Amino acid sequence: MATEVRRAETTDAAQIAEIIREVSEEENPVGFDSTQTPEQVEAWITRQGGSGAMFVVDDGRHILAFAALDFDSSEPDECSFGAWVRAQNCRQGHGTTLAEEALAFARDRGYRRIRARLPQDNESVLSYLSSIGALVPLTNPGASFELPIYQGEE
Repeated sequence: MATEVRRAETTDAAQIAEIIREVSEEENPVGFDSTQTPEQVEAWITRQGGSGAMFVVDDGRHILAFAALDFDSSEPDECSFGAWVRAQNCRQGHGTTLAEEALAFARDRGYRRIRARLPQDNESVLSYLSSIGALVPLTNPGASFELPIYQGEE
């Protein structure tokens, strides 16, 4: 089935919240240690305005994956990136497609540093983020990609 990568809309919030629930229940969750309600996800999408963005992979019936590019107003040239894919849709290229879309958005907004969170002892996420880091100079010449280690509570 064909998929579409597009900017998330508030109507996607319930399905994105489902993915967050799935991720938070994993043995070594990445980026989420608890669930979020659809209302919280809707507020997240709305809060991003034009400086951040959320993207989804949509197969026409379901959201298979999503990515967020978040900004910090205290660091105007920096953003953070995260991507999450439903377990049954992993290893199908959705994370890379989302990263390409998010990195193009970051380039268009002039972000010079892109960060990602990485939990300890999660080799598959490290491998994915390393491949994304390799895309940064190709997509955003002069930008840097950092992988701060996530070790529990921030």
